[in-house]
Amino acid sequence: MIRTGCGRGGALGKNAPMTVVDLAFGRGHLSLDLPADVDATVVTKRPAHPLADPDAAVADALRTPIGSPPLAELARGRASACIVVCDITRPVPNGLFLRPLITTLLDSGIPLDKITILVATGLHRPNLGDELAELIGDPWVLAHVRIVNHDARADADLVDLGPTPTRGTPVVLNRLFVDADLRIVTGLVEPHFMAGWSGGRKVIAPGVAGQATIRTFHSHRFMADPFAVQCNLENNPLHTEQLQIAAKVGEVYALNTVLDQDRRLLMITFGDLLASHATAVAYAEEISRVKVGRRFDTVITSSAGAPLDRTYYQTVKCMVTPLDILAPGGTLIVASECAEGLGSAEFARSQRQLVDLGPDAFLAELSTKRLADVDEWQSQMQLRSQAIGRVQLYSPALSAEQRALTGVDMIDDLAAAVTDAVARSGDPAVAVIPEGPYVVPVS
Repeated sequence: MIRTGCGRGGALGKNAPMTVVDLAFGRGHLSLDLPADVDATVVTKRPAHPLADPDAAVADALRTPIGSPPLAELARGRASACIVVCDITRPVPNGLFLRPLITTLLDSGIPLDKITILVATGLHRPNLGDELAELIGDPWVLAHVRIVNHDARADADLVDLGPTPTRGTPVVLNRLFVDADLRIVTGLVEPHFMAGWSGGRKVIAPGVAGQATIRTFHSHRFMADPFAVQCNLENNPLHTEQLQIAAKVGEVYALNTVLDQDRRLLMITFGDLLASHATAVAYAEEISRVKVGRRFDTVITSSAGAPLDRTYYQTVKCMVTPLDILAPGGTLIVASECAEGLGSAEFARSQRQLVDLGPDAFLAELSTKRLADVDEWQSQMQLRSQAIGRVQLYSPALSAEQRALTGVDMIDDLAAAVTDAVARSGDPAVAVIPEGPYVVPVS
């Protein structure tokens, strides 16, 4: 890859001699040949050095947590523990920290058969077989520790803790998590297009929540709130509800990670649910929010590669994240592998409804519902980008039927799409975001 003034860790760079940009795509990269007359600004995370010794960083985080006693002290005298991990849609380095976590619990007296790893699937499908092995990342943990996929529809496995005080969201959570003597949530802190930031409290809800909880705060009234946007926690209704849900659970501790574009560890925090998350958010914001200083008629982005670009459902995130730099009426060009197709059957039905009804009628119908239908919130979020400009998607893996249900313009040649977009606007300046929703450009 050729970049001038913008190495792999840089923030901004003009590409006078640049002819190729690598976009994260699947498990590798997609090389985009830029037309010679294009003046490209490449937007990446700010420079950050990966931790030289990740294992030592994990051990240090567990020994010197933020806002809580060390893990060994927390675990002493506890009868059981539940460790919540994100599902396969998040590239969390579980293989780095799960075994040290569990070893510490064992050394502190918690029996192995009383330790559970709970996969926070939300309303996603369970992770099984080779996928579960990839998710856990440590053969010993996979072989010796009880691992359970959360099921948001299994009422017998859920506990009703009553509604939240502010908006009355029903708080229904996994019984294994609620009943555990020691509760630990783990995850990745990254910009989130409606909850502000991932990680911390979000691993509880929607991660291990029941469908009534998830469908409530993913309903139209939450999604349409102007504060439900990336990198914003203040007055964000999802964040507020998530904090109140966590408060109903009681004592919860969190392990949060921050990664670079090559999935190397930049930061790891452990400790109090709120304090450890806030520390990781402050760091992630410093490297992820990049001041660009202008809007562009043409913006090129990716869905950040696997696992986010496995489905069109997850791809919608990268359609929302760069909107602050997309000029009204401009073109947003997205590259996403979508090797697993659209996503859930429920999302496909929602997309069919969007295509059949049109945006205005679709949103009008959503606004009448107290509970969102499963996965339709992603269709609603897609309309944020389409309300600003044209969205074009490069995804050769999608079938003709699936392409029709995306509701966006499908393209088969990225370079040609860039040429056409520049010709339409008359402006040769384009923005390129190789890492998609993990970077938030601001004008």
